[in-house]
Amino acid sequence: MKQIVVISGKGGTGKSVITASFASLAKNKVMADCDVDAADLYLLLHPTVKETHEFSGGKTAFINERACTQCGKCQEICRFEAIANYLIDPISCEGCGVCSHICPEKAIKMVDNLSGKWFVSETKYGPFVHAKLGIAEENSGKLVTLVRQNAKLIAEKEERDFVIVDGPPGIGCPVIASLSGVDIALIVTEPTLSGIHDLERIVGVAHHFGIKGVVCINKYDLNLVMTQRIEEYCRSNNIELVGEIPFDISVTEALVRGLPIVEYSNNQVTQQIKNLWEKILEI
Repeated sequence: MKQIVVISGKGGTGKSVITASFASLAKNKVMADCDVDAADLYLLLHPTVKETHEFSGGKTAFINERACTQCGKCQEICRFEAIANYLIDPISCEGCGVCSHICPEKAIKMVDNLSGKWFVSETKYGPFVHAKLGIAEENSGKLVTLVRQNAKLIAEKEERDFVIVDGPPGIGCPVIASLSGVDIALIVTEPTLSGIHDLERIVGVAHHFGIKGVVCINKYDLNLVMTQRIEEYCRSNNIELVGEIPFDISVTEALVRGLPIVEYSNNQVTQQIKNLWEKILEI
């Protein structure tokens, strides 16, 4: 069983479009959406939820009003100004726990904070594990790990050949959680100055963790000068460039209809994505 993650240094490069196409092209696989802060792969896979699980990503302080003597020590010590009138603001509370230690009456307890939910679903493409992190909630890396672990368990139990992961953008904790232990990372970039900059950052992260990364340039023909710069960067750093996908309005049309582009059209974009998948299989 091989694990493939589709990532990018920045948002909006087309990760989910390519991942959904891979879900359509691949045989005997499990899909996982690890962009838990802004999950959208479900819009193209149309899952039927089979299991729903709660996710507690951290703890929040809670004051027992009966035990509280209103000494004010917790308010003085809270650096996040999360305590006012001897009540906890759950949005401002960072869950550090200092107030629970400083309280002389032990009136403050740290309780599990429901941060989101994760799901095991069925699609016409196969099993799909995804999640939804609550607004302004933290520990997305922990939730990403949970999603990946369960996708892998399903793949092993059902003897699937692939786990195809739609990763989050950037280089932060959820990206690291998406990268760890995979067999290959497809890095999707675009021919813009920010695209090049963030490509260099995510390549560095993948290299740091010993993950083989290959690059695909999406909408390459919108700026051929920048595309050439990316090609030169890949050559000079011994990174395999496995695909260049042209811009086409049919991609937007497919998204509007909630379809992977490879099921909507048989144009040059579709052919390039099919070639991209074949190259990844070869690697």
